[in-house]
Amino acid sequence: MVFKPKFISFDCYGTLINFNMGPTARLLFEERVPAERMPAFLESFRFYRLDEVLGEWKPFFDVIENSIRRACKAHGVAYHPSDAAALYDAIPTWQPHPNVVEVLETIAPHIPLVILSNSMVDLIPHSVAHLKAPFHAVYTAEEARAYKPRAQVFEYMFEQLGCGPDQMMHCSSSFRYDLMTASDLGFMAKAFIDRGHEPTSEDYGVSRLTDIRQLPGLLGL
Repeated sequence: MVFKPKFISFDCYGTLINFNMGPTARLLFEERVPAERMPAFLESFRFYRLDEVLGEWKPFFDVIENSIRRACKAHGVAYHPSDAAALYDAIPTWQPHPNVVEVLETIAPHIPLVILSNSMVDLIPHSVAHLKAPFHAVYTAEEARAYKPRAQVFEYMFEQLGCGPDQMMHCSSSFRYDLMTASDLGFMAKAFIDRGHEPTSEDYGVSRLTDIRQLPGLLGL
């Protein structure tokens, strides 16, 4: 099936940019967390990041600080005040997944590209610069005053674009943060970029892509 959306929106971290939060935390805590306990520790850190964004908006630094502090408490690990800063400061250095830049550059002349990210106004430009492609718009949780998976951040994007979900495609590597909400909101199309960090499902009307280079084909390009 070929889709012709008016805009195509992307999650940034994890989907376009290699979200190295887990590997960064692994290195940071390797002397405090035994190897056999590290997977459970990192999974707690991952879960608490999701839990932190479900309430009222707070700066993303606070999301990181609260979630790593909670993971340390849950696993009896010493927390250092510098831990959150080390994790947060690493984000601007993370690079795109393979083939992302070329795919975006292929699509951009035909369909306006939009980023919808759980990021901050002063943080996201570093990642956008790594992606190189000409984006029509970049929207952050800070501007929307809400984080995905809350509908509020998607609705902010619709208002800014003057376009409803029935005219848009949304692309993400996450069901929990993006695609479940995109399905509930009625996006014309949803592309799941399967990067192996979440279970897959065919129950949300997504097009599952195992390689982002398959995306232009969904758009007839």
